[in-house]
Amino acid sequence: MTTVRRLTEDMINRIAAGEVVERPASVVKELVENAIDAGAKRVEIVTAGGGASLIRVTDDGGGMTHDDLGLAIDRHCTSKLTDDLLDIRTLGFRGEALASIGSVARLSIASRHASEPHGWEIVVEGGLVHPPRPAGLNSGTRVEVTDLFFSTPARLKFLKGERAEASAITDIVKRLAMAHPEVRFSLTGSDRGAIDYPVAHGDEPFVERLGQILGQDFVDNSLAIDATREGVHLSGYAGLPTYNRANGLQQFLFVNGRPVRDKLLVGALRAGYADVMSRDRHPVAALRIDLEPHGVDVNVHPAKSDVRFRDPGLVRGLIVGALRNAIHQAGHRSATTGGGATIAAFRTGAPPASTAWRPSAPMPSFGNAAAAPSWRDWANTPAPAREFNEAAQPAFAAVSQPSADARANVVAANDPTDRPLGAARAQVHENYIIAQTDHGIVIVDQHAAHERLVYERLKTALARSGVARQILLIPDVIDLPEDDVARLLKRADELAELGLAIESFGPGAVAVRETPALLGELDTRSLLIDLADDLAEWDDTTRLREKLDHVAATMACHGSVRSGRRLRAEEMDALLREMEATPGSGQCNHGRPTYVELKLADIERLFGRR
Repeated sequence: MTTVRRLTEDMINRIAAGEVVERPASVVKELVENAIDAGAKRVEIVTAGGGASLIRVTDDGGGMTHDDLGLAIDRHCTSKLTDDLLDIRTLGFRGEALASIGSVARLSIASRHASEPHGWEIVVEGGLVHPPRPAGLNSGTRVEVTDLFFSTPARLKFLKGERAEASAITDIVKRLAMAHPEVRFSLTGSDRGAIDYPVAHGDEPFVERLGQILGQDFVDNSLAIDATREGVHLSGYAGLPTYNRANGLQQFLFVNGRPVRDKLLVGALRAGYADVMSRDRHPVAALRIDLEPHGVDVNVHPAKSDVRFRDPGLVRGLIVGALRNAIHQAGHRSATTGGGATIAAFRTGAPPASTAWRPSAPMPSFGNAAAAPSWRDWANTPAPAREFNEAAQPAFAAVSQPSADARANVVAANDPTDRPLGAARAQVHENYIIAQTDHGIVIVDQHAAHERLVYERLKTALARSGVARQILLIPDVIDLPEDDVARLLKRADELAELGLAIESFGPGAVAVRETPALLGELDTRSLLIDLADDLAEWDDTTRLREKLDHVAATMACHGSVRSGRRLRAEEMDALLREMEATPGSGQCNHGRPTYVELKLADIERLFGRR
């Protein structure tokens, strides 16, 4: 082995750059954060070659003096950090970004402070610093980065294509713009189309900025989130369960104004939708967490995208609880985009709009309209035998019939077209209910809708009467690491409420005496290992709750009105009224919509009346 030696300053900067400057988007992130910290109200970003050829960030912030400019490009020089490393109130604070960028690219910084008669410019090329020189600049700062990674060619080879790098830059700018609606952002360049986010004004600037970035559809199909617990404030907007995506790219999370990609927060967001969304779909959300700087550590990694909370269980519980409460309060709401998708499906394979449609044969005539069968005559025909024997399935008997209140509502309102889901008019293909509202029609999937109603009743019954337990004739003794045993015994009371009774059985072992009756035969060892993992990571008994919810969902699926069963008019109306009164009835247990609404304007467009 060779003797210990001190690394050169150039080598130190290149090693640091490997952590801070991962790709062109990392450079944009650091420079835009500096602009925001400088008090800028306008930030302009220009790129070329996916950011590898050119990145230029111009702002109207406070600027830097001659002396500050000379220090800014040195490592660990910053104006943002006090003596308390836990009291961080700015986006940047490490003092590494500019030095790291200058060591792997050609960096030019021009800045003017209000106290000086003109601006100053400093140039750094691959770690070589040129002395500051006068520059013409009205105010603020202009940072230009060219030939990124020219001094580290091996790193340059690992960059993705120009389009992919440009897309990553766009995502970074979107997240920063969303976090700071009081700042105007513009993004242009030869490798992209121009993007401009003007300053958001009005009573709710965050909502306006969300509309600029995510579109009006998200604003129309989102739920307002506002909750506080023990000094932690959660705010923002979360999409309806039926307004979802195939991946998690439309999830925006902020901590004290800082965009983050934290595993705990993403897991909490997922858990908040676990009961109303399929596992292969992802919610759309923009959530902000604000708390005292001492309650969160943002100094986990130089990229500052990961954070650590002093009380992670509190933060996770706040997010999950607020999301579930908002979804509960939303009632039967479903995404409004379903109507547009339905119209698009109708138009699939249709002739071009410019082609006038003519029927190839005369339309059939029904002759005397009075002789045509009405929907009421058809709906009142005797219903076929039930598809399952309710007497043989007492668990479903209480939940498979409309409630007395729902039946009373039907009697009180013979034709409730003014209700949100309207009045039932027909049943087609023995599975879909057609209802008329004052403003259009609603198409309901009777099985999916009733499945949700049954599931909600089962959950209510479980919450009211508790989880039934089954006593094991011979207790299961499970050997586990002592740390896992300690975690499980600490939460023994909570586990007992969920139907799992455990007690200590000497060092490194747990005796299971009772298990939830809903789960039937159970692999207790696997369950306890999963629970111990959940408690170690989240401090929550997630797996057991999910298993109970899954069993309840399965029971609801088998105990609901099946596809192919004809319903009478009063049964259809009772189902609609119960949907209106049941939280979460806009989607089934698997996350699919239970109904689609077509506005009258949509129908008129379908027939070319608009």
